[in-house]
Amino acid sequence: MQLSVTNVLFVSRENAYRSLLAEACLRHLGRGRFKAYSCGVPALLAIGPNKWTAVALHTASIPEDGLRCKSWSEFTRSGAPRMDFVISLDSETLHEHPIWPGQPNTALWNYPPITAKKPGSAEYSLAAVQTLLSLRRRLELLVSLHSGLRARADLGHDIQDLAHL
Repeated sequence: MQLSVTNVLFVSRENAYRSLLAEACLRHLGRGRFKAYSCGVPALLAIGPNKWTAVALHTASIPEDGLRCKSWSEFTRSGAPRMDFVISLDSETLHEHPIWPGQPNTALWNYPPITAKKPGSAEYSLAAVQTLLSLRRRLELLVSLHSGLRARADLGHDIQDLAHL
């Protein structure tokens, strides 16, 4: 028995870097099985994707089509897609986020912001690529686990366990 499409929302503070990398990567890896979304804290939302997001995605040959910064209020409105899983990519958003419609399973995959690195092209670029590679490893496992499951609920604990990679 094949699972229907699984909706996953990635949350980070500004929705300009980590969550956009995760959204693009899962779209790329989980074609047909996952719908990936991302969002950030309304008051902290970036104007557009961080330039290092584009660098990392280009390096990995992952399309960045349609990526934009979105507030989490887009996902709490009436008519918003119902999420199966919400993955916070930093501990602050895990404790600040709103109550998600449908009470999806939540998990924390904690990644430092790129601004935690020393400013400079080479260091920022390396940090972005390393973050993407780490996310990709987790997401490849998630896609693989999803293939063998009969119930979406079985995936909830696996998503939480992937934080420990």
